[in-house]
Amino acid sequence: MMTTHVKPDTLTDANKQARADLAAAYRLIHRLGMDDSIYTHISVRLPGTHDRFLINPYGMRFEEVTASNLVTVDIEGNVTDDPLGLGINPAGFTIHSAIHMARPDVACVLHTHTVAGVAVSSLKCGLLPLNQWSLQFAGRVAYHDFEGIALDLDERSRLIKDLGDKNVLVLRNHGLLTCGRSVAEAFKLMHNLERSCKAQLAIQASGAEINTVSDNIARHTAEQYAKFSDRIETEGRPDSEWAAFKRMLDKSDPDYAN
Repeated sequence: MMTTHVKPDTLTDANKQARADLAAAYRLIHRLGMDDSIYTHISVRLPGTHDRFLINPYGMRFEEVTASNLVTVDIEGNVTDDPLGLGINPAGFTIHSAIHMARPDVACVLHTHTVAGVAVSSLKCGLLPLNQWSLQFAGRVAYHDFEGIALDLDERSRLIKDLGDKNVLVLRNHGLLTCGRSVAEAFKLMHNLERSCKAQLAIQASGAEINTVSDNIARHTAEQYAKFSDRIETEGRPDSEWAAFKRMLDKSDPDYAN
């Protein structure tokens, strides 16, 4: 299919910001060791649209993604802007398009295959509320059973049903997924989710008795995290953590926003 390429000087400020933030998330996922060769994806809804989103070009490693080489695709799979002519990964399209279609409240979808994430996704117990990191997700994690590599578009309806109104999805025997009202929110959720998985595996491997947290405290802690995020996403409070991560990139990967 032929595509058109949008010149950078024709982009709106919102579009430029979305592209820069998405490219930053790709670089950060690589820098923190959460990428998987050329696989997995992060997508963001194109500002001002309900049916188009930006995603990485298929075949590019995460540290190669920039704001200007992102691919624009609609929810039917039609590529409308492909600067490098590489297309997209069909499996990534299946998962990301499902969520963008069904959840207008979600701007960004982030999916990883990490050793810790895949390990916890393969445990019957799933993610456990064991510490301050993982208590953020108490009662707020959905699960979707493995159906093979996500190439069957019919799976989208089942994935969306399982996700419901939650922003964290454990893809059983597969990996992790977070949703955010912004790229920053989706990234920070994944950062803490990944650390929660690593801590859980370390705790379980120790064989020592686990000090449990009450359900009331677990719910209270999750609500504290949620209120903090709401102040940033809905009240416009400064996002100091995301700004700090981007300053790190400005030093190590200054070309991400190009």
